Amino acid sequence: MTLLVLALVAAALLLGAAWGLFAPLPERLEGFLIAVAGGALIVSIMSELVDRAAPHIPYPVLALSLLAGAGAFVLLDRLVKRRMGAESGGGLLLSVTLDGIPENLALGVALIGATPLEVAALAGAIFLSNLPEAAGGAKGMHKDGYSRAAVFAIWTGTALLLSLAALIGNVTLAEVSETPLAIIRVFAAGVVAASLATEVFPKAYKEDSLATGFAIALGLVAAQGLGQLAG
Repeated sequence: MTLLVLALVAAALLLGAAWGLFAPLPERLEGFLIAVAGGALIVSIMSELVDRAAPHIPYPVLALSLLAGAGAFVLLDRLVKRRMGAESGGGLLLSVTLDGIPENLALGVALIGATPLEVAALAGAIFLSNLPEAAGGAKGMHKDGYSRAAVFAIWTGTALLLSLAALIGNVTLAEVSETPLAIIRVFAAGVVAASLATEVFPKAYKEDSLATGFAIALGLVAAQGLGQLAG
């Protein structure tokens, strides 16, 4: 099951890159889909990460861990944009990687002791998020002057790196007690929440404007339905 989930996560990036390079969507539709994916991730980070961690750590530890994850993303994301430019190909790639490593580490942790449907809920949300993000990133890098072959090779490397992060999380933390696992889950939730606020929703609003709110709600509904099926 672990290998199938990792293959699904990698496939989302590769399919998204190919989609952005060879069959780019209109910007409004792309923004709508990104907002749907972001809405789905809101539910997943709460139900699969925060709620699962809450019984195992005191609330002050939970709050500090979540804020630490958000703060770490904000600081590193700002550093990337100052050094490489917010709209540069390298900056886009690093932003996705910076978001994806803790996200996929959390996925690896979530695989520990989870039922197939619980894993499907989180993996499905990450798949929905990665697909339009990779499509937009690959399209932007091609516009920056990268060849299609170079862009696809870079995203292939990114997919392998993020899959490795999930595998490391699953293998190295399999015997760890619930307390440190809970802290890692909540830290990763903070990272993903910050990435939604600074990267995903602003991009969606820029491309699709007022429909973004409805699209986020649609993502919430879809993820909640999947979560109830898993429960």
